[in-house]
Amino acid sequence: MSLAVRLLSELIAYPTVSHTSNGAITEWVADRLRTQGFECEQTRYLDGEGVPKFNLVAKRLPPGSGSESGNLSTQSVDRLELDRPENEIGLAYFCHTDVVPADRWGGPGGNPFEAVIEDSRLYGRGACDMKGSLAAMLAAIDDLDASKQSAPLWIVCTADEEVGLRGAKELAQNSPAYREIVSRDPVALIGEPTELRVVHAHKGMGGFRVISHGKAAHSSTDRGINANVAMIPLLQTILELHERVQTDPMLRDDRFDPPTLTFNFGISDHADATNIVPDRSEVWANWRTMPNVDGECLMEDAKVAAEQLGLQFRGYKSVAPLETSIDDPTLMRMCELASSYCGREKPETVCYATDGAVLGELQHRIVCGPGSIEQAHTVDEFIELDSLENGVSLFRDAIQTFAMRP
Repeated sequence: MSLAVRLLSELIAYPTVSHTSNGAITEWVADRLRTQGFECEQTRYLDGEGVPKFNLVAKRLPPGSGSESGNLSTQSVDRLELDRPENEIGLAYFCHTDVVPADRWGGPGGNPFEAVIEDSRLYGRGACDMKGSLAAMLAAIDDLDASKQSAPLWIVCTADEEVGLRGAKELAQNSPAYREIVSRDPVALIGEPTELRVVHAHKGMGGFRVISHGKAAHSSTDRGINANVAMIPLLQTILELHERVQTDPMLRDDRFDPPTLTFNFGISDHADATNIVPDRSEVWANWRTMPNVDGECLMEDAKVAAEQLGLQFRGYKSVAPLETSIDDPTLMRMCELASSYCGREKPETVCYATDGAVLGELQHRIVCGPGSIEQAHTVDEFIELDSLENGVSLFRDAIQTFAMRP
């Protein structure tokens, strides 16, 4: 059994579904990295349900660089331009430790938090998204000679990626160690499952919710006010927005598949019985923003229509799309490294979002990791063992390229 397989099996054993705390797995990763010379900052916050969550930033500086012992230094580092030698750019690896629920698990073994190897695949919740990636990075670090390190190396583990990127938002707002990463601006490798293809751009998210208030009463009386009545005229606007997204050439970016904002919506009055007049009706809508198409026109049209009808309108705080310039030298170099593992020489785009959306202060964001997004969130989630081991090799190559002396 390889080191990556052993590490992934241990990581899967932590049942870090997003509604639970990720404290134990964070401490496990921190303990392992401390034995390899990393200094660790763990920051804690409470989620909306009062559950404690933890982000981890672990840093290892090159030998003789005067690193402080104990906690990470919070001193500002002058932002370095990209004319520095390639192996002095540094690398920051980002992952999340939470996973989606596994209540309907159908993989072999019956226990989503016990790794099972079968037919050259490792099954378990998080095997693909994205504990396999973290295991590959930890194994890659284990293979390297720390005495040859020439630039800083960071390992960043966030909470709550699966529920609105909450952990990354907390990290960006409150972590002194993250401010140091920003000041250095290294290669930021977001290790989501891409089959080791290099992704330079992905979509973000925008949306809104409209609420109509009525008055509940027994349906046999005339004392109620059906909240749906005021909502019905707005549905025509929602339908028009849905159709506009499909046909308006100004709302497309052909680099993506699909190239539209993929406007999605839903309607509910929360009615439990037909003899009660509904006192609340809601319509929600969201779309996947793109670097050149934010969909704000949809938000404005919906807001105007809702307010004219006297309805309550709430716009969501959008999640930004990610885009790293296709000419970025670090991106091109990463494509060279990855081509022997994935067979692709050019960077690609994807339509899902990652923690990278929140890391906009970093200029060299690259999404790349083992496993396939097709297996993420499935009832029998798995990672191909070949992909896992190739991930170790590619991550090792990336560290050697951007943070190690030959």
